[in-house]
Amino acid sequence: MSRIPGMKTHRNAELGLLAFSMVLVAIYAATVEANQFDTIHTTFWIPAALLGALFLGLHFVVRYTAPYADPVLIPAVALINGLGVSFLRRLDIARAISNKEAVPGVFAGTGGRQLAWTLAALILAAVLLIVVRDHKVVSRYAYTLGLVGIVLVMIPAVLPSSLSEVNGAKLWIKLGAFSIQPGEFAKLALVSFFAYYLVRKREVLSLASRRFLGIDFPRGRDLGPVVTVWLLSLLVLVFEKDLGTALLYFGLFVVTLYVATERVSWLIIGLLLFFGGVYTAYLLGDVVGGPFANFYDRASIWLDPFAQANYDRTGGSYQLVQGLLALGTGGLFGSGPGGGSPGFVPEVRTDFIFAGMGEEIGLFGLAALLVCYLLIVERGLRAALGVRDSFGKLVAGGLAFTLGLQVFVILGGITGLIPLTGQTTPFLSAGGSSLMANWLLIAMLLRISNAARGPANSGGSSDRPGSGPKKPPTQLHGAMTEVIKP
Repeated sequence: MSRIPGMKTHRNAELGLLAFSMVLVAIYAATVEANQFDTIHTTFWIPAALLGALFLGLHFVVRYTAPYADPVLIPAVALINGLGVSFLRRLDIARAISNKEAVPGVFAGTGGRQLAWTLAALILAAVLLIVVRDHKVVSRYAYTLGLVGIVLVMIPAVLPSSLSEVNGAKLWIKLGAFSIQPGEFAKLALVSFFAYYLVRKREVLSLASRRFLGIDFPRGRDLGPVVTVWLLSLLVLVFEKDLGTALLYFGLFVVTLYVATERVSWLIIGLLLFFGGVYTAYLLGDVVGGPFANFYDRASIWLDPFAQANYDRTGGSYQLVQGLLALGTGGLFGSGPGGGSPGFVPEVRTDFIFAGMGEEIGLFGLAALLVCYLLIVERGLRAALGVRDSFGKLVAGGLAFTLGLQVFVILGGITGLIPLTGQTTPFLSAGGSSLMANWLLIAMLLRISNAARGPANSGGSSDRPGSGPKKPPTQLHGAMTEVIKP
């Protein structure tokens, strides 16, 4: 896409923020070495420099394929991704010192693998930006993406536990040394399907049946889609044994439905259905057992993690308690990068990486990290408000909400706010599935924000994907605009 003379793209601002992010990552790495070795090696900057080169490559792709995209998204995500790689390398260094082994190289250990996964994720993001020049093109494949999303969600549920279960949750496909979490990619496909479906059906779903306590509630026959997604989320809860994934999918649909119709009643109905289903599953786990037993055990551990019986048994609350102790030990300022003992926290590389980092950067550091996540979500929502077509609004809003809800779910589990889940912290935890899926999410937000911030013919004002501007958008339901035709 060519740039319009005189219209600012803010790509230089993005480049400056990206350089600042990598400086912070390099400072973090230097502090780790100072606390681990009492000295700073001359090679401390290499991981940050390699990451900077990778992100610089994506920056140039954005500069020429989406010049008007939001300039804050890539630097904010790069900072979180870089800190994640640096913390994983810090764990590799600590393990080598503990075992009296040689310090692993830049490309070795968990940190090295995460660096390689970052390269793969950025390549995927760049390919998406190059191939998808107009986000509305995705709507042509909405039903296919919906089917693919459902299949990806259900595959781990039907596989034997030996091929799909990790720490009690059936979220994986494991084939020897290779493993993938298909649900991470399913959420991207389902967002596109939900957005397309709701653009076509939102006028019907907006119709009110009766008014109660000042709130208009929908007609009974329009509850079918919500009930269907609710049943699917409960199946995920029961057969994949993970509350976080079930909450993620159902919450995504209900919030997208609310954005499309602007009816608070859908949020109320969604909350009642979900929490009613979760409580019923908990009661059935106590009385019936069977497929409900795992959720009952997790809920019991959440209700009283410090009970001796819960702490001592296999798969009990030991992991949760260690994470809470790590967060408490960190206090306000933490022990400093490299100065804590995150190795005592089980799964600190994946599910509990936030607890391990919290011990070293403290409450203030975690708050700053959460602000970065909040900034990414806010920029995604800003793109949703600015883009001119309904499909783009729902996709951007759904993707931004998905990222925010995933962070809430994993942090809620670590801090004891909700039962522990199998979700990974986006861009921070070790693992290729989460990293690649979330960078694809960011690439889609960049594409939509390019349409929102760019001129009228930059892919956000046409009636059909790929066509030029035809008419001004018509206001429907407040901020929503109808431009996708059935």
